[in-house]
Amino acid sequence: MDFLTNYGAKLAEWWNGMSSRDVVWLSIGMAGQSMFVLRWFIQWLASEREKRLVVPELFWYASLVGGLMVLAYGIYKPDPVIILGQFGVFIYARNVYFLWRQKSKSEAPEAIKRPAE
Repeated sequence: MDFLTNYGAKLAEWWNGMSSRDVVWLSIGMAGQSMFVLRWFIQWLASEREKRLVVPELFWYASLVGGLMVLAYGIYKPDPVIILGQFGVFIYARNVYFLWRQKSKSEAPEAIKRPAE
């Protein structure tokens, strides 16, 4: 119980020492991390609905936005562990790019899609 008391006291000291700017950045970091966790629920629910493994588009958007928010927080801190941990942002961005490119190809006019006769 002593550990919890000491830990609680350290958290209170940390919280009371924060500026309003720090609180805003903490909120950005927490929102980003929440979105990053939410992506797994998005994937899980989509797979349950389809009764097979599915990675929906929304998973990649949540990954990218959440990753960018956590990366911004890590840069603000500056915390190299957080910064390096968000290396996946490049992969998420690339996957979102592929989604956009795939959509633009599928929305091409019918005349372009049809093979020549």
